[in-house]
Amino acid sequence: MDTIDKIFHLIKENKMTAMSFAESIGVSTGNVSDWKSRRSKPNIDTLPKIADYFDVSVDYLLGRTDNPKVNR
Repeated sequence: MDTIDKIFHLIKENKMTAMSFAESIGVSTGNVSDWKSRRSKPNIDTLPKIADYFDVSVDYLLGRTDNPKVNR
């Protein structure tokens, strides 16, 4: 599972809409739509916001660990 897959899995797991997720982390719904369609990826400033929101590590989002709570 890549970064985008993990983000959308977390959104689904938390029973959220893409719109509510976007509002929660301070990005546009267009950004989230672009991620979903793989036209772009979250930038370096956005990844920590996503990790903090879902209480997982950035390393987990990047695929550096399979444990959501562990930083490498």
